Amino acid sequence: MNRPQSQTQDTWVSRVVSTTIPTEHGQFELCLYENNIDDKEHLAVLCGDVQNRSDVLVRVHSECFTGDVLGSRRCDCGLQLAAALDSIATAQCGIVVYLRQEGRGIGLRDKLRAYNLQNQGYDTVEANLMLGHQADEREYSMAALILKDLGVQSVRLLTNNMQKVEGLRELGVTVSERVPLQTALTPENTHYLRTKATRMRHIFTPAFLGY
Repeated sequence: MNRPQSQTQDTWVSRVVSTTIPTEHGQFELCLYENNIDDKEHLAVLCGDVQNRSDVLVRVHSECFTGDVLGSRRCDCGLQLAAALDSIATAQCGIVVYLRQEGRGIGLRDKLRAYNLQNQGYDTVEANLMLGHQADEREYSMAALILKDLGVQSVRLLTNNMQKVEGLRELGVTVSERVPLQTALTPENTHYLRTKATRMRHIFTPAFLGY
């Protein structure tokens, strides 16, 4: 039986297996975690020695099948994941925590339904609300426990999302710096990214959004 390696009150994660993964971005260690909250296997992608390190470059990335796997251009998720891996490989030290919470936590089925509503002219927030969800249902307790298990003292967080910064800090993660992660603006994702900025407190430069 796997023993919990990181625990907060009644919540724990256990690192089940780790292996080396060579990628186009560089060589990483891939760690798979189980937990006692959901039936999902969350992941950590490591570069270098992060144990007891401060100011570790970290990306907490939520699963996006359409962007990460299919390369969909209607969001920036796949581009952000690739950019984060490049930045971490260049720094020779860092982590991507890959959380299995598709579609900001609403799941792939309703994410695709939300896409259909967006095709009718609703924005991503309106579509989620129309389907009975919150605009963003993600939570970051698994990420906080994984970072604790890896022995990280503080993080430089690769994100444009202030809600993610605040959520991790509330869970006890020391975020020493927010590192912007702006990627390519395309005709397909411009409205999506502007909605993030105007309705979800994501931070972009006005020039990036074409204002």
